[in-house]
Amino acid sequence: MKDGKKQDHPWKAAALVSALGIDIVFCIFLGYWIGSMAGKQWSIIGLLIGLAVGLISAILIVKKVVEDSNG
Repeated sequence: MKDGKKQDHPWKAAALVSALGIDIVFCIFLGYWIGSMAGKQWSIIGLLIGLAVGLISAILIVKKVVEDSNG
């Protein structure tokens, strides 16, 4: 008995939240690692760049999911 409306799927939402968390953590870790390879004083800069890249990536993922769910 489907009425044509798209239904919310809790597992899909949980997967999205998990993917966003993993994405942000991975980008932060990678930025820190690259920064620490460049030098000790660069580790904080790498961490901040990794955070920025992770947040931008998460925003783009959420934007894509929202556009796909709206039709």
